[in-house]
Amino acid sequence: MDAAPPPDSRTGAPVSAPEGTLGELLRLAGPVMVSRFGIMAMGVTDAIVVGRHSAVELGYHALGWSLTAIVLVGGIGLLLGTQVLTARHRGAGRPERTGAVLQRGIGDALVIGLVSTAALLLLGPPALHLALDSELARGASAAMAIFALSLTPYLVADALIFWFEAHERPEKPAIALWLANAVNLALALWLVPGHSPFGVEGAVGAGWATLGARSFLMLTLLVMLLLWRPARAYGAFRRHAPDPAEAREQRRLGYAAGASYVMEGGGFSLLNVIAGQISALTVAAWAVVGNVAAVVFMAPLGLATATAVLVSRSVGARHLPGVFRAFRLGMGVTLALLAAVSVVLFAGAGPVARLYTGDPQVLPILPGALALGALFYMADGVQVVAANALRARGDIWFPTMMHAVSYIAVMLPLAWAFAITLGHGLEGILWAVIVASFLSAGALWWRFRALGTRMAEGLAH
Repeated sequence: MDAAPPPDSRTGAPVSAPEGTLGELLRLAGPVMVSRFGIMAMGVTDAIVVGRHSAVELGYHALGWSLTAIVLVGGIGLLLGTQVLTARHRGAGRPERTGAVLQRGIGDALVIGLVSTAALLLLGPPALHLALDSELARGASAAMAIFALSLTPYLVADALIFWFEAHERPEKPAIALWLANAVNLALALWLVPGHSPFGVEGAVGAGWATLGARSFLMLTLLVMLLLWRPARAYGAFRRHAPDPAEAREQRRLGYAAGASYVMEGGGFSLLNVIAGQISALTVAAWAVVGNVAAVVFMAPLGLATATAVLVSRSVGARHLPGVFRAFRLGMGVTLALLAAVSVVLFAGAGPVARLYTGDPQVLPILPGALALGALFYMADGVQVVAANALRARGDIWFPTMMHAVSYIAVMLPLAWAFAITLGHGLEGILWAVIVASFLSAGALWWRFRALGTRMAEGLAH
């Protein structure tokens, strides 16, 4: 029933059947979380540097980022098949086929990035001018145009990140991402205050810093790929015969994940527009709250990635106990970690607010909003771990449907009703997020448990 175990990516020797132990989860999740924090650290760095330069520029930054973030998370989702199929081939003892998966992933990243950049440059400014007042739209459009240019190098980098992580070598992306963060910090400190000779500052300066850092990230990962000896044995550099069936499966996984990420990420990005209907200062305050929530989200996202790799590997090896064990461990560690984080951030909301801004108009409303935001961290973590585990075992469309229901059909109307119609402002937006997160988490956890019998039957054939 069980396939032969794959060779270890470090030594080439056979490894034991996938057990999905706590130690295994943590060894993979630790560097993956470091990587995910590295991804978010670029946004945090920009938000802090821009926020301390100008609260108004922070609002431009948040709004300009919002449209590119929708496209970016959708593109990342479209590449998720790279990770799932790579881990599945390893679990089935076919690591030499993972090179073809990577090549398709990089090709898809180039197409998605270039088409998305062109679409944003053409359609983004009119969309912002339609939704916002002219001054907000002008500042946001200028920042958005530069962020759009950085999509292609980042998506190529993400395909490489997924591939390395599926081979259980997450330390490589982690190193590359933190080196890129050093580049981003240096560029932001130079460009955002207007110290450079290029005539840029604020949100636009942060956009150029992001472009430079993401390009550096892509090049660093490509060099790492060239220098990693097992990459040749895995077929990363040789031509592969076309495999239309596997290409369709890789993209099918990507379509579902991409749509799901757009639903969730797009819903959160559109909350910036709702905040913009209140005031520019509300946009700046929501930018801080959303940025802190996104930083916290990197921890469960890293655990979700590790859980999905272990689930995919166990599915490839037809090892049912490993599937369930990986899910239970991923959930347990996520809940324990986020419970602690929520308590810390609830108690430390004031210092965190002062880290982001000293603006006397924004600062008074931030601590309460940050404390309220701590209520949805655990639910947000549960839903991303459950969604990734479901995709890893082949149930790819239910998470997409639930994200559409939770973050589009429920969250956005509730945010408008609470914040605008009932006049609760930023607090109303946060209550809408809390409701949506608990709805998504409950449904996705139930789905994985409900499919237990069906999973057992599927792996038995």
